[in-house]
Amino acid sequence: MRSFDRLIDLLREIPDPRRAEGKLYQLPYVLLFSILAVVTGGNSYRSIETFIRVHRRRLNAAFGLRWKRAPAHTAIRYILQGLDPQTVEQAFRHHAAGLLHAATDPSQRIIALDGKTLRGSFDNFNDRNAAQLLHAFDTEAGLVLAHVDIEEKSNEIPAAQRLLGELKVAHCVVTLDALHCQKKPLRPPRRRRHRSSSN
Repeated sequence: MRSFDRLIDLLREIPDPRRAEGKLYQLPYVLLFSILAVVTGGNSYRSIETFIRVHRRRLNAAFGLRWKRAPAHTAIRYILQGLDPQTVEQAFRHHAAGLLHAATDPSQRIIALDGKTLRGSFDNFNDRNAAQLLHAFDTEAGLVLAHVDIEEKSNEIPAAQRLLGELKVAHCVVTLDALHCQKKPLRPPRRRRHRSSSN
């Protein structure tokens, strides 16, 4: 299926965490089918397995595969949890950049930065707060360009500055929450100097 060629090529660049003898299912297609399963409403490893099992024949025909069965949900979990998050993020950033029209005037683009709390990520047993992400969204294209984690003992401000530094948003209109209107938000607190008393 030609429309997925660029995405599959980018997914090929993600290192496979499995041993050579354990690569029965090609990583780019496991990732692509996992994405398709999530887009169509899947929210678990079992739902990804179900999606592949139900559509296996059509997926084989569309992508030239010969999968005799869907990978088990435990195998899917092992593969996805073993991936390097930074490498996956870079692949999706490159894909998002490729989807944007190159001729678009940067001054006409509106990039919205917004923080989100991941539903179900609160871990009361381990006393861990819910995970938070900051994402950059191109409002005209309707496309998430990138996202970064917000550190547990921090807030959106340093995450937003980091994200803006990593993206090419010069001359674009960038919108943020009122939280980012603070003056010099990263200025460290001034330390008092103690004079040494001489006897």
